[in-house]
Amino acid sequence: MQDNWTNETFAFPQAKIRIGTLFSGIGAIEHAFHRLNLNHEIVFASDIDKFVKESFLKNYEISQQDWHNDVTKLDATPYKGKVDFIVGGSPCQAFSMVGKRKGLEDIRGTLFYDFARIIKETQPKVFIYENVRGLINHDKGRTWEIVQSVFEELGYCIYYKVLNGRNYGIPQNRERIFVVAFREKTNFTFPTPIDLEHTMQDFLEDYVDSKYYLKEKGIKFVTSSKNRKKRYTQINGNVALCQKANQQFNWHGDFIYEDAEITENNFNDFIFNVNTVEEKYYLSEKVKKYVLAGGTKKFKTGTATDLQVARPLLQTMHKMHRAGVDNYVTHNMGKIRKLTPRECLRLMGFRDSFKIAVSDTQMYRQAGNSIIVDVLIALLKQLDITKYGEINE
Repeated sequence: MQDNWTNETFAFPQAKIRIGTLFSGIGAIEHAFHRLNLNHEIVFASDIDKFVKESFLKNYEISQQDWHNDVTKLDATPYKGKVDFIVGGSPCQAFSMVGKRKGLEDIRGTLFYDFARIIKETQPKVFIYENVRGLINHDKGRTWEIVQSVFEELGYCIYYKVLNGRNYGIPQNRERIFVVAFREKTNFTFPTPIDLEHTMQDFLEDYVDSKYYLKEKGIKFVTSSKNRKKRYTQINGNVALCQKANQQFNWHGDFIYEDAEITENNFNDFIFNVNTVEEKYYLSEKVKKYVLAGGTKKFKTGTATDLQVARPLLQTMHKMHRAGVDNYVTHNMGKIRKLTPRECLRLMGFRDSFKIAVSDTQMYRQAGNSIIVDVLIALLKQLDITKYGEINE
């Protein structure tokens, strides 16, 4: 069902919105403002990761003095009255003390404390706090209870809901909780989901470097029945699994199968055939080398595999197999590759105008830790962020 927010125009398109971000990452909200072509100024940003800083400064305009490496050391009082809108999401941490007030004093020593403290110091008109869905149930719900009470203690009217990226235009199952908070009492409803019009295939690059293709060991792992059953991996999915910072380096996540001879009609047969053979039946590298060598003194194997006529099957074949003498077959695994950094960025809502300034390793991490830009766009349109900017008559 299409919702009105997709067609709504901003009330004050020329208004200048002054934004600040904490745990800024690669600037999802900044990129959202760019995509919406909204007038804005980045007042401050903060992230402790030096590689994140490199990506951020490559893509957005901000003075060095307004970039803060350590949020715990950031005194934000000079920014009071100079920022309209703050976005951030601290890492989820259990709070060691749960006092009667359940306010700022209860969360000292956590990064959430610093987020809340900076909200108190700057007093933005509106802020968005984002975190993993598990925050609601973290520490048996006590963490979320304190989060709510702290925001309310700061004098903000809060609304919260779990939103999934696939419901806002991006084919990725990524559920995150979003808190939208207003300094003044405001009626707010979250944007209604829209129909998903794209699949993951629409976000793929046309030409991909050979380094992104898996070798045989990786293919076996990715196509294993264990990973498919537990949804650790997915091949040629329509909706991507939730991106993780390390997904591309432990063979978990989304993968693409490419082969000119494979079509939609026989691809499922390929996957079925690969996965009906359990991993235990594959030879180790040591045994594989032995089998493909000259064979034993009594049974010359040569280098023959995939024989048209099988060698004799005996009751003692299990003993022969242990000796490296048996019938062996090979699997044509085809070409399976991981997503490229650019594809990961696209699946987080970043257009190709986003400049990649770091290594693949860092870019995968940064994409996996980001907020989906399209979800933020839906929120910005729903609350009409221009109402909270500076309007020059």
